[in-house]
Amino acid sequence: MAKYWLLKSEPDVYSIADLARDGRTMWDGVRNYQARNLMRDDMRIGDLALFYHSSTEPMGVVGLARVCSESYPDPTQFDRRSAYFDPEAKSDDPRWYLVDVEHVETFQRIVTLADLKREKALKTMMVTQRGARLSVQPVAKGHMQRVLRMAEANSSL
Repeated sequence: MAKYWLLKSEPDVYSIADLARDGRTMWDGVRNYQARNLMRDDMRIGDLALFYHSSTEPMGVVGLARVCSESYPDPTQFDRRSAYFDPEAKSDDPRWYLVDVEHVETFQRIVTLADLKREKALKTMMVTQRGARLSVQPVAKGHMQRVLRMAEANSSL
């Protein structure tokens, strides 16, 4: 059964426009164990993810992506030139994992964090909770459906 996610990215690092241009990318650089575990253990090919621009004004959901690979070791952990290099990671015992994601849709309407917080049906959505800073978050099916309606998305569940 498909699962649903929210992936956060700062648009000056990697935006929905970048994903639309590239078509597909590694969701690399995640250096939080809980987020890593979600990607490594729970994400599956075909799962849908809300693409969320963080650390910008306004913050919010700007598009939709799909998981298009099984998890595998994040190669940036081994690359000394990468900002995500981890000297403790070993090739025979990787510390960090990722999945590839592909572009599904760029929304014509951004669903801002303020919009999400105002929507009573989304009051338990992780991204609306104080202190919920994970860059990879699970999303309940009902929340995903509501956000897609709010975004006036072409895609539906």
